[in-house]
Amino acid sequence: MSRVAVTGAAGFIGSSLFERFRIEGADMLAIVHRPILLQGEGIHWDMLAEGRLEKELRMGLRGTEVCMHLAGKAHALSERAEDEAEYFTVNTEGTRRLLEAARDAGVRRFVFFSSVKAADADTPYARSKREAERLVLEGGYVPEPVVIRPAMVYGPTTKGNLPRMIRAVARGWFPPVPDAGRRAMVHVDDVVEAAWLAATRPEAVGKTYVVADGEAYTTRRIHAWICEALGRPAPRFSVPLPALRGMARIGDAIGRIRGRRFMFDSDVLDKLVGDEWYDGAMIRRELGFAPARNLRDALPGIIEY
Repeated sequence: MSRVAVTGAAGFIGSSLFERFRIEGADMLAIVHRPILLQGEGIHWDMLAEGRLEKELRMGLRGTEVCMHLAGKAHALSERAEDEAEYFTVNTEGTRRLLEAARDAGVRRFVFFSSVKAADADTPYARSKREAERLVLEGGYVPEPVVIRPAMVYGPTTKGNLPRMIRAVARGWFPPVPDAGRRAMVHVDDVVEAAWLAATRPEAVGKTYVVADGEAYTTRRIHAWICEALGRPAPRFSVPLPALRGMARIGDAIGRIRGRRFMFDSDVLDKLVGDEWYDGAMIRRELGFAPARNLRDALPGIIEY
């Protein structure tokens, strides 16, 4: 491919993706919210400011073969009422505006980075992603649309749930929860590899792929592995699930009284012991995706970072 555009090129995943495609020899275009230094051409585009900079976006996309769309409003642990409108403004309408610019510029392949949460679409964030997927796959904007749904992405970063968990475990603040609830995860390097396949393989056109490393993780096991990487013993006991549920209900009540969520409530408990397992067999079967990393082996490097 001669020219590749990446929205969110300054982000955790986007920066790794940008560098991979640059090394492969593509002429790179970074579409970013604020000016940054990257080895390639850059365009400033504010997804919240509809109507502004659209002409520059269309002109910048001319000659682009592949557009990788990663920019968006990420899922917030404590969602506020005003978040719902912004999710749809950024994740859905922002994607529509980018698709229109890509169509007008003659972009051939459009790879949209969605989320595994779009499979259930049971929150405002998930619904905004599902609607954006529908625009990509069914809107007729580009001839070769592809959607990938990464599971929880881990790697060398200071942001996100895993770094927060590492800090809490290191300080002795993380409760030893029961070994319950499978969850899917994937290393950032494997996400980049999946994106390369989605951008280059003809079989990917029109498809939606879950991207996960195939391991079934639980919070309890992750807790033990973090302790292992920190060189300390893992707790031998766990707080009983009924006690955690009681604490969560108290947190729910406190949140209702004060008008904002408490630090531990039913939603937090569900994230700790609930089931968030997603099967990534389809991309392995159809595109030959083979995850090369797993969380336990990656944790020492993540902690060092």
